[in-house]
Amino acid sequence: MTDEIDRVAEFLEHMEKERDVSPNTIKAYTRDLAEFVAYLGTYYGTEGWSWQGVDRLAIRGFLAHMVRRGASKRSAGRSLSAVRSFYKYLHRNEIVEANPARAVGAPKRDQHLPEYLDLAQMGTLFSAAQTRSEGGRFTDVRNLAILELFYSAGLRLSELRGINRDSLDMLANQVKVRGKGRKERIVPLGDRAILALRNYEARRDDLLRAIGSKGDRTAFFLSSQGRRISARALQNAMTALLDLVSENAGLSTHSLRHTFATHMLDAGADLRAVQELLGHASVQSTQIYTHTSVERLKQAYKSAHPRA
Repeated sequence: MTDEIDRVAEFLEHMEKERDVSPNTIKAYTRDLAEFVAYLGTYYGTEGWSWQGVDRLAIRGFLAHMVRRGASKRSAGRSLSAVRSFYKYLHRNEIVEANPARAVGAPKRDQHLPEYLDLAQMGTLFSAAQTRSEGGRFTDVRNLAILELFYSAGLRLSELRGINRDSLDMLANQVKVRGKGRKERIVPLGDRAILALRNYEARRDDLLRAIGSKGDRTAFFLSSQGRRISARALQNAMTALLDLVSENAGLSTHSLRHTFATHMLDAGADLRAVQELLGHASVQSTQIYTHTSVERLKQAYKSAHPRA
């Protein structure tokens, strides 16, 4: 069995060093394939198994096992994607003759409409963040800039956190971000976001001068200690603001991304353009926001039409 496990390690190293896959994806693949290996040991018993001998029935059994232990359809689908990628690697390197995972369909996921804020809620949110920032405290000025950037560009949390100073072009009103699969894209920014970013940059420069050589001059968004802000601190800062609008509603930084997409489409933006702005590989991922708009129109119709 050592050889079979070694193949997994080789695949993960290949994905990390040669395919330049993101660290989060590597972690997910590592976890999913470890569970797959453990399942195969149970499925085939003490007789042992090989990657060549695994068939689609075993892979289907693995997906059923995940569902039985309470995994979501989304998680099961992600695990199947990991297995497919692994077998594609094995097949390409002539370790197996075929990819049995290709014949296994992914569980059909339940579609949930994303949480988003309406225009009035966003107005309240920006008003609260602006009022706090007027006190001049570093974290409040920074948090307003973060909020403006989330809403102006529809970024993922990891994308915003990874922004460096040279990623921002405040003269051209744009930011270069690195999304999933390390793919880079240029996203335009609104004037209000640029104003908030400039105000924060001045406070950032003051902080770096006070800290000296210990400060991180590469990262744009910093903690009060001068280091790149952590993902948790970013999430906590935005959650504290979002709770002012709708406490205990489960809103997060991703809700701001959903809000960006929904408001863009409501205002008549082209679906393909929104896809590019969000960094979606497929337009199908973007289409869920059209469902959000349609559902809201239905609610408006039911509440306003005399014979609805």
